[in-house]
Amino acid sequence: MNLKELIFKTRSYRRFNESYQIDDKTIESLIDLARLSPSGANKQPLKYLYYNTAKECEKIFPYLAWAGYLTDWPGPEQGERPTAYIIILGDKSISELFGVDHGIAAHSILLGATDAGLGGCIIGSIKRDELTNELSIPDNFDILLILALGKPIENIIIEDIKGADVKYWRDKNKNHHVPKRSLKELIIKP
Repeated sequence: MNLKELIFKTRSYRRFNESYQIDDKTIESLIDLARLSPSGANKQPLKYLYYNTAKECEKIFPYLAWAGYLTDWPGPEQGERPTAYIIILGDKSISELFGVDHGIAAHSILLGATDAGLGGCIIGSIKRDELTNELSIPDNFDILLILALGKPIENIIIEDIKGADVKYWRDKNKNHHVPKRSLKELIIKP
């Protein structure tokens, strides 16, 4: 798969085959991609927690919000939930500022997941204080993002934006439609 295909296939998947387990070696190889990614001032202030058992994943799930535009959807139902989570932490003993490092790391992980036949979703809507307590995360770490990972079971359709509506939506067959602005609209030439 070339780079453009890899990027095109790297979508925000929110429904997974919950019977498909992701092993430690695969998750650690994804985190290694984040480790090798650029970091502002090369400070490398990110750390990672990962969970890939059903019991661990069940503990994390209630602290996440899943799709802001799908207001009547509370998230994946039993059988369609992620089978692994990677929590990206900012280590405040290294830096108080994390810039865009966690976004770069998250996307590197998702690209690697796609390349491995997996998918995921970057989640920023997190009950951080409650989850920090639930997982006994030390005070010198801030939860920055969570990546939900698994074997995707949903079909995502990229389409042109109609008007100004950027909201993704689902059709009656559970296809997930994602409107994208045209390249012409994005490029500004004087």
